[in-house]
Amino acid sequence: MMKGVSLTGKLMDEGNLHSRLGSLLQIILLAGAIGAIWHQQWFNAVIIIGIVLITLLPVVLAKRFNFIIPHEFNLLAIAFVFAALFLGEVHGYYTKFWWWDIVLHTSSGFLLGIIGFLLVYVMNESEQIQLSMRAGFIAFFAFLFAVGIGVLWEIIEFTIDSLFATDMQKHMLGDHTGLTDTMWDLIVDALGALVISVLGYSYLKATQNESFLERWIRKFIRKNPRLFKHHN
Repeated sequence: MMKGVSLTGKLMDEGNLHSRLGSLLQIILLAGAIGAIWHQQWFNAVIIIGIVLITLLPVVLAKRFNFIIPHEFNLLAIAFVFAALFLGEVHGYYTKFWWWDIVLHTSSGFLLGIIGFLLVYVMNESEQIQLSMRAGFIAFFAFLFAVGIGVLWEIIEFTIDSLFATDMQKHMLGDHTGLTDTMWDLIVDALGALVISVLGYSYLKATQNESFLERWIRKFIRKNPRLFKHHN
Protein backbone atom coordinates (compact mmCIF):
# COMPACT_ATOMS: atom_id res chain seq x y z
CA MET A 1 0.00 0.00 0.00
CA MET A 2 2.79 2.40 0.96
CA LYS A 3 4.54 1.63 -2.32
CA GLY A 4 1.40 2.57 -4.26
CA VAL A 5 1.03 5.83 -2.34
CA SER A 6 4.71 6.62 -2.92
CA LEU A 7 4.38 5.98 -6.67
CA THR A 8 1.27 8.15 -6.88
CA GLY A 9 3.04 10.95 -5.04
CA LYS A 10 6.03 10.70 -7.37
CA LEU A 11 3.80 10.90 -10.45
CA MET A 12 2.01 13.94 -9.00
CA ASP A 13 5.35 15.65 -8.29
CA GLU A 14 6.53 14.97 -11.86
CA GLY A 15 3.23 16.27 -13.23
CA ASN A 16 3.51 19.46 -11.18
CA LEU A 17 7.09 19.97 -12.35
CA HIS A 18 6.16 19.55 -16.01
CA SER A 19 3.18 21.87 -15.57
CA ARG A 20 5.33 24.54 -13.90
CA LEU A 21 8.00 24.34 -16.59
CA GLY A 22 5.35 24.75 -19.28
CA SER A 23 3.87 27.75 -17.44
CA LEU A 24 7.37 29.26 -17.08
CA LEU A 25 7.92 29.08 -20.84
CA GLN A 26 4.56 30.74 -21.43
CA ILE A 27 5.44 33.52 -18.96
CA ILE A 28 8.71 34.11 -20.83
CA LEU A 29 6.72 34.36 -24.06
CA LEU A 30 4.33 36.89 -22.52
CA ALA A 31 7.27 38.93 -21.24
CA GLY A 32 8.77 38.83 -24.74
CA ALA A 33 5.48 40.09 -26.22
CA ILE A 34 5.31 42.94 -23.70
CA GLY A 35 8.94 43.83 -24.43
CA ALA A 36 8.28 43.87 -28.18
CA ILE A 37 5.26 46.14 -27.69
CA TRP A 38 7.28 48.42 -25.38
CA HIS A 39 9.98 48.81 -28.04
CA GLN A 40 7.32 49.16 -30.77
CA GLN A 41 8.48 46.00 -32.55
CA TRP A 42 4.97 45.33 -33.79
CA PHE A 43 5.81 42.43 -36.12
CA ASN A 44 7.63 40.53 -33.36
CA ALA A 45 4.81 41.32 -30.93
CA VAL A 46 2.21 39.81 -33.27
CA ILE A 47 4.38 36.72 -33.84
CA ILE A 48 4.98 36.16 -30.11
CA ILE A 49 1.31 36.61 -29.25
CA GLY A 50 0.53 34.06 -31.96
CA ILE A 51 3.08 31.70 -30.39
CA VAL A 52 1.39 32.08 -26.99
CA LEU A 53 -1.96 31.18 -28.55
CA ILE A 54 -0.40 28.13 -30.21
CA THR A 55 0.94 26.89 -26.85
CA LEU A 56 -2.60 27.10 -25.45
CA LEU A 57 -4.02 25.05 -28.32
CA PRO A 58 -3.43 21.57 -26.76
CA VAL A 59 -5.35 22.55 -23.62
CA VAL A 60 -8.20 24.02 -25.67
CA LEU A 61 -8.45 20.88 -27.82
CA ALA A 62 -8.34 18.65 -24.73
CA LYS A 63 -11.27 20.53 -23.18
CA ARG A 64 -13.16 20.64 -26.47
CA PHE A 65 -12.92 16.88 -27.09
CA ASN A 66 -12.93 15.88 -23.41
CA PHE A 67 -9.63 14.06 -22.99
CA ILE A 68 -6.61 14.58 -20.73
CA ILE A 69 -3.18 15.39 -22.09
CA PRO A 70 -0.34 14.09 -19.86
CA HIS A 71 1.91 16.89 -18.64
CA GLU A 72 4.89 15.45 -20.53
CA PHE A 73 3.09 15.82 -23.88
CA ASN A 74 1.98 19.36 -23.10
CA LEU A 75 5.45 20.43 -21.97
CA LEU A 76 7.03 18.87 -25.05
CA ALA A 77 4.64 20.75 -27.34
CA ILE A 78 5.20 24.09 -25.57
CA ALA A 79 8.98 23.61 -25.52
CA PHE A 80 9.02 22.80 -29.23
CA VAL A 81 6.98 25.87 -30.20
CA PHE A 82 9.11 28.02 -27.87
CA ALA A 83 12.37 26.77 -29.40
CA ALA A 84 11.20 26.76 -33.02
CA LEU A 85 9.34 30.05 -33.26
CA PHE A 86 10.36 32.25 -30.31
CA LEU A 87 14.06 31.37 -30.16
CA GLY A 88 14.43 30.26 -33.78
CA GLU A 89 12.50 32.88 -35.73
CA VAL A 90 12.18 35.87 -33.37
CA HIS A 91 15.66 35.67 -31.81
CA GLY A 92 17.45 34.29 -34.86
CA TYR A 93 18.78 31.04 -33.41
CA TYR A 94 18.53 29.45 -36.84
CA THR A 95 21.31 31.72 -38.08
CA LYS A 96 23.27 31.85 -34.80
CA PHE A 97 23.53 28.06 -34.48
CA TRP A 98 23.85 25.99 -37.65
CA TRP A 99 22.49 22.88 -35.93
CA TRP A 100 19.33 24.54 -34.53
CA ASP A 101 17.19 23.82 -37.61
CA ILE A 102 18.31 20.18 -37.72
CA VAL A 103 17.54 19.58 -34.04
CA LEU A 104 14.14 21.25 -34.29
CA HIS A 105 13.06 19.35 -37.38
CA THR A 106 14.20 16.05 -35.87
CA SER A 107 12.23 16.90 -32.75
CA SER A 108 9.18 17.76 -34.86
CA GLY A 109 9.43 14.29 -36.41
CA PHE A 110 9.37 12.81 -32.90
CA LEU A 111 6.46 14.98 -31.75
CA LEU A 112 4.33 14.55 -34.87
CA GLY A 113 5.07 10.82 -34.92
CA ILE A 114 3.75 10.53 -31.36
CA ILE A 115 0.62 12.52 -32.24
CA GLY A 116 0.00 10.47 -35.39
CA PHE A 117 0.52 7.20 -33.51
CA LEU A 118 -1.88 8.20 -30.73
CA LEU A 119 -4.53 9.38 -33.20
CA VAL A 120 -4.74 6.08 -35.06
CA TYR A 121 -4.17 4.05 -31.89
CA VAL A 122 -7.15 5.71 -30.18
CA MET A 123 -9.32 4.99 -33.24
CA ASN A 124 -8.14 1.39 -33.34
CA GLU A 125 -8.76 0.75 -29.63
CA SER A 126 -12.02 2.66 -29.22
CA GLU A 127 -15.21 0.59 -29.16
CA GLN A 128 -17.07 3.52 -30.73
CA ILE A 129 -15.12 3.14 -34.00
CA GLN A 130 -15.20 -0.21 -35.75
CA LEU A 131 -11.61 -0.54 -36.89
CA SER A 132 -9.06 -3.31 -36.56
CA MET A 133 -5.66 -2.29 -37.85
CA ARG A 134 -2.42 -4.22 -37.69
CA ALA A 135 0.54 -2.91 -35.69
CA GLY A 136 2.55 -2.36 -38.87
CA PHE A 137 -0.16 -0.16 -40.39
CA ILE A 138 -0.49 1.95 -37.22
CA ALA A 139 3.27 2.53 -37.15
CA PHE A 140 3.29 3.30 -40.88
CA PHE A 141 0.43 5.79 -40.45
CA ALA A 142 2.34 7.57 -37.67
CA PHE A 143 5.36 7.85 -39.99
CA LEU A 144 3.31 9.20 -42.91
CA PHE A 145 1.41 11.60 -40.65
CA ALA A 146 4.64 13.17 -39.34
CA VAL A 147 6.25 13.39 -42.79
CA GLY A 148 3.02 14.79 -44.29
CA ILE A 149 2.81 17.58 -41.72
CA GLY A 150 6.50 18.28 -42.34
CA VAL A 151 5.82 18.69 -46.07
CA LEU A 152 2.86 20.98 -45.32
CA TRP A 153 5.09 23.14 -43.11
CA GLU A 154 7.67 23.47 -45.88
CA ILE A 155 4.90 24.65 -48.22
CA ILE A 156 3.86 27.22 -45.61
CA GLU A 157 7.46 28.43 -45.28
CA PHE A 158 7.77 28.77 -49.07
CA THR A 159 4.45 30.66 -49.28
CA ILE A 160 5.37 33.10 -46.51
CA ASP A 161 8.82 33.73 -48.03
CA SER A 162 7.24 34.37 -51.43
CA LEU A 163 4.54 36.74 -50.13
CA PHE A 164 6.43 38.67 -47.46
CA ALA A 165 10.08 38.44 -48.61
CA THR A 166 11.10 36.66 -45.40
CA ASP A 167 13.75 33.93 -45.11
CA MET A 168 12.05 31.06 -43.29
CA GLN A 169 13.63 28.62 -45.75
CA LYS A 170 17.07 29.97 -44.81
CA HIS A 171 18.27 30.80 -48.32
CA MET A 172 21.23 32.68 -46.88
CA LEU A 173 22.30 30.08 -44.28
CA GLY A 174 25.89 29.18 -45.19
CA ASP A 175 26.09 27.53 -48.60
CA HIS A 176 22.55 26.19 -48.39
CA THR A 177 19.92 27.11 -50.92
CA GLY A 178 16.25 27.05 -50.06
CA LEU A 179 15.93 23.67 -51.79
CA THR A 180 18.85 22.20 -49.84
CA ASP A 181 17.41 23.43 -46.55
CA THR A 182 13.99 22.03 -47.43
CA MET A 183 15.39 18.62 -48.35
CA TRP A 184 17.45 18.33 -45.15
CA ASP A 185 14.41 19.41 -43.12
CA LEU A 186 12.33 16.66 -44.69
CA ILE A 187 15.09 14.08 -44.23
CA VAL A 188 15.49 14.74 -40.49
CA ASP A 189 11.68 14.95 -40.11
CA ALA A 190 11.49 11.48 -41.63
CA LEU A 191 14.26 10.13 -39.39
CA GLY A 192 12.55 11.41 -36.25
CA ALA A 193 9.22 9.97 -37.39
CA LEU A 194 10.88 6.64 -38.21
CA VAL A 195 12.26 6.32 -34.67
CA ILE A 196 8.82 6.92 -33.17
CA SER A 197 7.20 4.47 -35.61
CA VAL A 198 9.67 1.74 -34.64
CA LEU A 199 9.13 2.40 -30.92
CA GLY A 200 5.35 2.40 -31.43
CA TYR A 201 5.51 -0.86 -33.35
CA SER A 202 7.57 -2.44 -30.57
CA TYR A 203 4.95 -1.29 -28.03
CA LEU A 204 2.13 -2.88 -30.02
CA LYS A 205 4.12 -6.10 -30.31
CA ALA A 206 4.60 -6.06 -26.51
CA THR A 207 8.34 -6.50 -26.43
CA GLN A 208 10.21 -6.90 -23.15
CA ASN A 209 12.15 -3.63 -23.29
CA GLU A 210 10.02 -0.61 -22.39
CA SER A 211 10.83 2.67 -24.15
CA PHE A 212 9.85 6.20 -23.12
CA LEU A 213 7.13 6.14 -25.78
CA GLU A 214 5.58 3.02 -24.27
CA ARG A 215 5.49 4.68 -20.83
CA TRP A 216 3.85 7.78 -22.30
CA ILE A 217 1.26 5.73 -24.20
CA ARG A 218 0.34 3.79 -21.06
CA LYS A 219 0.03 7.06 -19.14
CA PHE A 220 -2.24 8.48 -21.85
CA ILE A 221 -4.43 5.36 -21.64
CA ARG A 222 -4.64 5.58 -17.83
CA LYS A 223 -5.71 9.23 -17.99
CA ASN A 224 -8.31 8.62 -20.69
CA PRO A 225 -9.99 5.29 -19.83
CA ARG A 226 -13.23 6.19 -21.66
CA LEU A 227 -11.32 6.12 -24.96
CA PHE A 228 -10.11 2.59 -24.29
CA LYS A 229 -13.11 0.84 -22.74
CA HIS A 230 -12.13 -2.69 -23.58
CA HIS A 231 -8.80 -2.22 -21.73
CA ASN A 232 -10.71 -1.98 -18.43
